[in-house]
Amino acid sequence: MIRRSVMLAAAALFMAGCATQMSAPAKRVFFIEPANGAVVTSPFKVKFGAAGMEVKPAGDETPNSGHHHVLVNMESMPAGQTIPFSDTHIHFGKGQTEAELKLAPGVYKLTMQFANKDHVSFGKEMSTSITVTVK
Repeated sequence: MIRRSVMLAAAALFMAGCATQMSAPAKRVFFIEPANGAVVTSPFKVKFGAAGMEVKPAGDETPNSGHHHVLVNMESMPAGQTIPFSDTHIHFGKGQTEAELKLAPGVYKLTMQFANKDHVSFGKEMSTSITVTVK
């Protein structure tokens, strides 16, 4: 009877560990809109999503948090690299989860890059890209 109780206790601990691992979402960012391949007119709305991380303004020191950036016609930035301020590195340091972008007509690759309180990139794992055509 003791052996069965030990086995049941071990099984319960194993299941609790599995539930904890399954409940933590994978860390990732994604575009809610526009969809990949969308044809838009300028200005157009972009909506950002994040899982496994909180969206907070730049400077906020909350663990597991950061804010969005959109890199225009660029790849993701390596982890540890500071995202510069420029026309092709658009910062959303107030913790915005949506905004309007104004781009001239053309085809664009938009890369969403998540970064920490100091605008330091979390790397490729916390980025995603879509292509849009601006009419």
